[in-house]
Amino acid sequence: MKTLILLRHAKSSWKQPELHDHDRPLNKRGKKEAPKVGWYLKENDLVPDLILASTARRAQETARAVAEESGFEKGIDLHQDLYLSDTASYLDILRCLPDEAQRVLVVGHNPDLEEFLSLLTDVTTHLTTAALAQIDLPVSSWDELNEATDGRLVNIWSPREK
Repeated sequence: MKTLILLRHAKSSWKQPELHDHDRPLNKRGKKEAPKVGWYLKENDLVPDLILASTARRAQETARAVAEESGFEKGIDLHQDLYLSDTASYLDILRCLPDEAQRVLVVGHNPDLEEFLSLLTDVTTHLTTAALAQIDLPVSSWDELNEATDGRLVNIWSPREK
């Protein structure tokens, strides 16, 4: 059994409209909420073995804050294919992960995360900024993951619940 944690990036800033979407930073609320996600992971024994993040600035900033607060000490793997992608890209990236990784956190964007959550669990829901979804996957190896995998949604959590 593998655990996948999907995390929508924290709230981003729109104060600089000249910035390309990919380059938007976190806003004040995002900078406050992202570390709360790390706290939640640590408190609930969910610190990941690997963190994957979109190359978008807001996703990277979210991932770094989560890593720092949770005590995650490894590097964060950045993937361009997690920015404006689709469920096939998520599957392709995850299928290449080492099997030693039991718990993986993916920091990405909507609607991609919501669609991926629905594909894996048949649950359709809205993920607010900085919300995470914990999914148990009935696979022993990441390369077994596919469109027909019947994952179980364990929990959805948002920093606003803290």
